[in-house]
Amino acid sequence: MRETVELIVKALVDDQTAVDVREIDRGGLTLIEVRVAPADMGKVIGKQGRTVRALRSLVNAVGIKRKRRLALEIVEPAALDNAAQS
Repeated sequence: MRETVELIVKALVDDQTAVDVREIDRGGLTLIEVRVAPADMGKVIGKQGRTVRALRSLVNAVGIKRKRRLALEIVEPAALDNAAQS
């Protein structure tokens, strides 16, 4: 699933080299974290969150089919900076 999300996100953004998609297993949940350049955040989120909502729906549908809990999270660059300072 990580590869599919990465392919879709790279098609949406201008700076494809800044795209980082990670799969993290937490018990019964697989979390897919997406990081993009700060300038591309709006493109991934979309107007009123429509693009990210569609990505989450896709991930959820695949999770149901595989009988696993999958979640998609967009990690904001500012959140990374705050975590690094702590």
